[in-house]
Amino acid sequence: MENLLIALLSALLILIASMLSVELGLSVALIEITMGIVGGNFLALHTTPWIDFLASFASIVLTFLAGAEVDTDLMREKFKESLWIGGLSFLFPFLGAMAFAYWGLGWDARASQIAGVALSTTSLAVVYAVLVETGLTHTPLGKLIMAATFVTDFGTALALSVLFIQPSLNILWFIGVSIALIVLMPRLAPPFFARYGNRVIEPEIKLIFVALFVLMFFGELGASHAVLPAFILGLAMSKRLTQERAQQQRLRVVTFALLTPFFFFKSGMNVSLSAVLQNWSWLLLLLGVKLAAKFVGVYPVSRRYVEPHAWYTTLLMSTGLTFGTISSLYGLNAGILDRAQFSVLITVVVLSAVVPTFIAQRFFSPALPDPAVPASTATAALPAQAAVSEAAD
Repeated sequence: MENLLIALLSALLILIASMLSVELGLSVALIEITMGIVGGNFLALHTTPWIDFLASFASIVLTFLAGAEVDTDLMREKFKESLWIGGLSFLFPFLGAMAFAYWGLGWDARASQIAGVALSTTSLAVVYAVLVETGLTHTPLGKLIMAATFVTDFGTALALSVLFIQPSLNILWFIGVSIALIVLMPRLAPPFFARYGNRVIEPEIKLIFVALFVLMFFGELGASHAVLPAFILGLAMSKRLTQERAQQQRLRVVTFALLTPFFFFKSGMNVSLSAVLQNWSWLLLLLGVKLAAKFVGVYPVSRRYVEPHAWYTTLLMSTGLTFGTISSLYGLNAGILDRAQFSVLITVVVLSAVVPTFIAQRFFSPALPDPAVPASTATAALPAQAAVSEAAD
């Protein structure tokens, strides 16, 4: 009965989050985290094994979808610029936040590493949403920012995987299986989709889910995390899924209707408002460190490659949500972060999705290069991808 009551109240709050997202025009993920905070702090809701499982799987599916959003042609076109902007966008906040948490806040080494990873991210979905809304997705500036975001997120996924690998014989199994899946899945998918695709039972989605479960199983066996191979698998599958837009959309529907709401909701449930209030100085300092490090890393190189829009680029590269949430929740579940540290980190992650976006849109939003092409046209041209920006971040 308790499980059913938790499920009922959670589902109700998640539904309210979706309604508020539509009415307020805000990312549903932000509101789902907020509703989780309400449920955990005021309704005595707590996590359960089935919520833990759904949230864990959702984090891997989200990571896969982030990789699948990568336009490999765009990456090649903007390789040098995106490598500099995206690489420094990851490196400076990662080192800065990690060093500040360790020496400034007195956190231990592993907790400081989680802080560095969580605050190094750039939100793929927030960036994509902003670019779609402003009609900049197909402009040189928009393409460069998207490509740089992919580089930053890859650095985050790599850091989370490498830093917390526990060397053992089983880790070799995890690495071997991951490489095999990344190589074989793009070759297996076309004939499989052709033979079994376009059916109401959705064998294509089940194939992808099986591959992700395999990564999770061997990641658990090797005492590691499946974030990086899931991201690379999505990258390897990106061209195929781009050709299967209807299939990609159905995968998103399944993911964002069932999985990701519990991922973000659980993140909110684990936030202690009393811990945030008691450690409000941590929150402000960590947010300041992240934004300052992003500025130091991104702004100078942005002036070189996108001189008129350096501030806009820097602010968008300062956003973070999904990978920051994944990293923070991993730290909590692995016992690396205590609840106070997690609460502060997740709040900083949420604020970093809101504050830089608001400033960028309010004060530095570039004008469309062709006024004859309104933003709504660009939005309508990409209805499938818009789902990611609404639900994932």
